[in-house]
Amino acid sequence: MQDIIHLLPDSVANQIAAGEVVQRPSSVVKELMENSVDACATSVQVVVIDGGRTLIQVIDDGKGMSETDARLAFERHATSKIKCADDLFALSTMGFRGEALASIAAVSEVELITRRKEDELAARIVIAGSRLEQQDLLAAPSGSNFKVKNLFYNIPARRKFLKSLQTELNNIVTEFERVALINPSIEFSLSHNGNEIISLQPSSFRQRIMNLFGKRVNSQLIEVGVTSSLINVKGFVGAPESARKKGALQFFFVNGRYMRHPYFAKAVAEAYNDIIPPGEQVPFFLILDVDPSRIDVNIHPTKTEIKFEDESSLWKIISAAVRESLGRFNAAPSLGFDDDDIPDIPAIDMSGMEKAPVSAPKISYNPGYNPFKAKNPHVDSGSWEMLYEDIERGHKTLDLSPFEDVADQLSEPETLFENKLDANVEEFAALAQYKGTYILVPAKSGLMWVHQRRAHIRVLYEKYLKQLSSQHSPVQRLLFPERLDLSLNESIAVEELGDELLHLGFDVSTLGGGTFVLNGAPSDLDGMSPVKLLKDILYGVVEHLCDPKEELHENMALAMARDVAIITGQILSPEEMDSLVNELFACKSPAVSPDGKTIVYIMPDNEIDKKFIH
Repeated sequence: MQDIIHLLPDSVANQIAAGEVVQRPSSVVKELMENSVDACATSVQVVVIDGGRTLIQVIDDGKGMSETDARLAFERHATSKIKCADDLFALSTMGFRGEALASIAAVSEVELITRRKEDELAARIVIAGSRLEQQDLLAAPSGSNFKVKNLFYNIPARRKFLKSLQTELNNIVTEFERVALINPSIEFSLSHNGNEIISLQPSSFRQRIMNLFGKRVNSQLIEVGVTSSLINVKGFVGAPESARKKGALQFFFVNGRYMRHPYFAKAVAEAYNDIIPPGEQVPFFLILDVDPSRIDVNIHPTKTEIKFEDESSLWKIISAAVRESLGRFNAAPSLGFDDDDIPDIPAIDMSGMEKAPVSAPKISYNPGYNPFKAKNPHVDSGSWEMLYEDIERGHKTLDLSPFEDVADQLSEPETLFENKLDANVEEFAALAQYKGTYILVPAKSGLMWVHQRRAHIRVLYEKYLKQLSSQHSPVQRLLFPERLDLSLNESIAVEELGDELLHLGFDVSTLGGGTFVLNGAPSDLDGMSPVKLLKDILYGVVEHLCDPKEELHENMALAMARDVAIITGQILSPEEMDSLVNELFACKSPAVSPDGKTIVYIMPDNEIDKKFIH
């Protein structure tokens, strides 16, 4: 019988590895930028065309490579970082597996020009689909110049699944920010389609944060610095007033490498308990220095997930470090009862003279006092026992659970529309408002509970969506134009979506360097902050990576509706309740909110009747 197991050809193996390492153009940018950092470059230029589909070029002035090393660098598992297994536990560089260049060359056309300072000529290597096309020598500056052309040209299926130019550019900017942020001593620049997006000069870590995310963030930063035997924590966290519901800038770096770590993020959030509203986030830029032997970065192909040896202890140190910084900032109450150097303050009498040592006050109490024994002779403590007689006899108490947390009890949309028809009236008449959250509406087959905020969001969402689809929205000029300091991703979104924002009602002009001016806003914001609304819209565009115009309109309309809608707990008049309910049922989808949450719950009559059988 013929054997069925065989070794894969290198070209196929490289394409499989590329599926893990090179997921999109931003993956190439990350790998090449990290190589430049490892090569001790002082200047790194990133050039992108068509969101990375056509060209990704990274130029640095680092150490460079010899002709032999340049050729060997494209072989699988060829690396200068590891010589034995023990080296895996003492890593201090970005890349170490030796898969990146081989994976990139397997799915693109690569040209590398590199020269060491001691060499007279540079080596030039051209590889396409893992095949060496050309190798020669030429004159070039010291350092490395990588050109990656036509990504996934030989894998049409992978290329087809790339997102839009805007989406891929956003991903590239995200990777650029992560590498540039933790390396403030290096000069970085990024250009797209011939236009320079950002240029960063060597600076401090704090200045690099400001250059990437706007100058206003500077006033919101609180410095963190703690040294311990397990971990050193330094960087910045946001002041409590910088908290927001979404889109907070949150960065962890471990030994110079960006990482995602939800567990440690909770440690930071725990330090803000009782300081910021529940559900809100604060920005943080924290650098963690850990003994390399205590971490494992080899658990994820992109090395963004790291395993620590003693995570629970590190969690406590990180949370304590943030809490201490907040205390020094006076953002949280800090009482120094644990300090050893508390001064001994003597008691002073009214004349200012010192008294004799003061003894602690004595506490007296009546051990026979019964707080439940009433003073009224007609009511005694035994009366309380009457409340529990039914329970002792086995009787069940009235189950009121259907009326608690009504929003959590989901009903089928079909039930809603059936009851809408059963009402036999053209308009719904609101009966009452419950706890400032629900509107009670009688229907033929039961009692309808309407979540007022979600209902208003649905009404406003469809209104704004219609305005966007009609390609015009009234713009109200601001008496005092508002200044906007935006992050790199937000700035790109504003530039790309200028016309769409104008159709929505936002008149935005640029001052350069990530600074913009809001000259006009939609006329019907009802007192809502146009700056906050615009930032929420930009966050939705960047975070959700919406491509088609319809999806963009939906994200914009939802952001506006959420910010303008009435809040939970707002008291409504009978006329306002009637108007809201009727506007809701004039919508296309009154059963659920735009983000899929239940708006209406109907308690059938037979369920209500069951509660009064006995």
